[in-house]
Amino acid sequence: MGKKIRVQRRGRGTPTFRAKKKGKIHPVGYLIEKAETANGSISKIFHETGRSAPLALVELKNGLNYITVAAEGVYRGQEVSIGPLASVKVGNVLPLGDIPEGTIINNIELKPNDGGKLVRSSGSYAIVISHQASKTSIKLPSKRIIELPNDCRATIGVVAGAGRKEKPYLKAGEKFYLMKAKGRVYPRSKGISMIAASHPHGGGRHRHVGKPTTVARNTSPGRKVGLIAARSTGRKKRTRTA
Repeated sequence: MGKKIRVQRRGRGTPTFRAKKKGKIHPVGYLIEKAETANGSISKIFHETGRSAPLALVELKNGLNYITVAAEGVYRGQEVSIGPLASVKVGNVLPLGDIPEGTIINNIELKPNDGGKLVRSSGSYAIVISHQASKTSIKLPSKRIIELPNDCRATIGVVAGAGRKEKPYLKAGEKFYLMKAKGRVYPRSKGISMIAASHPHGGGRHRHVGKPTTVARNTSPGRKVGLIAARSTGRKKRTRTA
């Protein structure tokens, strides 16, 4: 009798596979349902556990404030604006319909007033491609182009913290605590290195799976590992050109 594999144990949602709350400060997002333009300043820039980009606390003159990912080049005390009448400069928040084509943006809302869901990791940015009657086309960091409502808001500029991946993790402990803060499993061992009771790919003397690693979409959870519902495997066939 085998044991539950990692994907089964992770799916239960136990604290072992959950991100730690220690070090978390506040969810990131814009002011909810804020239509008019408001002015304020950045009062603090700080770090949050498990997050790659620094955060900025924006205090508005009307007494409200919000926490957002800091854009590259912003500083403490900088004047910022949020709303349709804000100027197009780094750190300001505008609706997509009011941002000129070719502008670099980050922290983009998928739906109006959801606070920002896309492009929030360090060094990432999206580009405004074109405007339609009610939607705006933007190019994501993955080069994919999507259309979003013009009322969705975004921050001008690139997310701060670019170059984070250029410095390697010199100690395994540093990578361990980073993954622990993000709620990820580290280190990850290969299935073929396990015993047969712990993984469908385990067992054998020569570290060889010995059977196809493709599984169907409706496979039972205990065997759903490897290439799930793969359309094709192996090398692509060469196509003869005339």
